[in-house]
Amino acid sequence: MRILRSFLVVLWRIWFYILMAIPILVFFPFLLLFTSRTKFYPQFFMIARWWAMFILAGMGFYPMIRREQKLVKGESYMLVANHSSMTDIMLMLAVVNNPFVFVGKKELVKIPLFGYFYKRTCILVDRGNQRSRKEVFESAQRRLNNGTSICIFPEGGVPEDTSLILDSFKDGAFRLAIDHQIPIVPIVFYDNKKRFPYIFTKGSPGKMRVKIKEFIPTTGMTQENKKELRETTREVILQELQEKSSAKIYS
Repeated sequence: MRILRSFLVVLWRIWFYILMAIPILVFFPFLLLFTSRTKFYPQFFMIARWWAMFILAGMGFYPMIRREQKLVKGESYMLVANHSSMTDIMLMLAVVNNPFVFVGKKELVKIPLFGYFYKRTCILVDRGNQRSRKEVFESAQRRLNNGTSICIFPEGGVPEDTSLILDSFKDGAFRLAIDHQIPIVPIVFYDNKKRFPYIFTKGSPGKMRVKIKEFIPTTGMTQENKKELRETTREVILQELQEKSSAKIYS
């Protein structure tokens, strides 16, 4: 029975990649147009949100969202969340209405079709390259100056230790937020690791709970406050993850 279940899960996970490809093929000409110029990014973002919700629905995932504070249209934010699954990308797009750009790892470019548009729209970082890190900050600053928000998973990747609730945070998101005096938006994904982990024989359809926590302002902060801001943000997300099994998150 266990072997059969694992086989069915593998088929279900292959279906995930098919769902990723279908909208990209259907909207390919529009995606080429909307990724050709930065000014078309809001139009691309609308298609990306639809793509994300299409995949989540097709996989049997249904987001349950609670907001302690709402984002204001036209304002820029630094969106940060815990990272444990590839579905974090789709769920972030489904949850946040304001156009934002991901800062993500270069390795995802290798995924067929998805990687092509990922490269054209996201800010890519090669964490082993110091020059790449500098280019990331310059690109992010240009986006923020244009009024677009930024999304960074500050753990820097999915922790290799699957028992780890939340890895330590890197500085990038907090440095940028302070530089531009924009608020940090802590977002908690409670179920993504269970629903769609990086272990190919595990996962299941079901609810994906999300909570957008109260924003953390950076007004008046300097880079001397970076470490404090980073640890405060991590503590907010960590506390939610630790309490998820003992508290009712939604009424």
